[in-house]
Amino acid sequence: MKPDIQLNNEAVSLREQFGADASSPIDIFRLITNHNEMTLTFFPMSDRISGICIKSGDVKLIGINSALTYGRQRFTAAHELYHMFYDDELAVRVCYKDLQGIETVEREANTFASFMLAPYGALRSFIHSKLRNGIKELTLEDVVRIEQYFGLSRQATLVRLMKEGYLTPETAAAMETNIRASARKLGYAIDLYLPTPEDSQYTTYGRYVALAELLKEKGLVSTGKYEELLLDAFRGDIVYGTSPEEERYD
Repeated sequence: MKPDIQLNNEAVSLREQFGADASSPIDIFRLITNHNEMTLTFFPMSDRISGICIKSGDVKLIGINSALTYGRQRFTAAHELYHMFYDDELAVRVCYKDLQGIETVEREANTFASFMLAPYGALRSFIHSKLRNGIKELTLEDVVRIEQYFGLSRQATLVRLMKEGYLTPETAAAMETNIRASARKLGYAIDLYLPTPEDSQYTTYGRYVALAELLKEKGLVSTGKYEELLLDAFRGDIVYGTSPEEERYD
């Protein structure tokens, strides 16, 4: 098992490769989509599966279980990035929902994901500078603010804070319920704790879509084949066009 300091350094290094700094919250899906070699796809999967990662030749694909909460989807994306960039044995990997993976590489990917979304220095700075100096133990309000700032699920937040000594297991256990209510009471939206709406759970972004467009432009595929490729990627919005209401200048 790699030490945490190495996994944190790898996460910060990858952030920098993607054009992000080591302290700010990140839009992990946008970072992946902007990488011109990667494809990001969302669709509902088994309750036991959080995501998949495929790296074979020119294919670099990350699949996210869109039936999970948005916070968990973000964690899964960061987890899969570890497999994509640091898992030398990877060809195809299916990753399961349990954060406490048995395999060493899964435990490493979970720790990396936490650091990718909230690097060690960034979390420490937020806790001590944004909340309270001389802090002994975090309150539920503090936990909500941390997870909202970094875009972490409640489970990932509590695991991380216990690991770094900010929460005892007993205190953390009391924060595992009434998650949405705790955010509402502090004035936050609860999108982080909700799955993707059912009518938006299927979609694909990134290289696959761009390649389909390129094939069409170069005349290498027929219009029918082009549309088939996009429909296979859940991009009926491109095939059938957008409504006039969506074409507003903003």
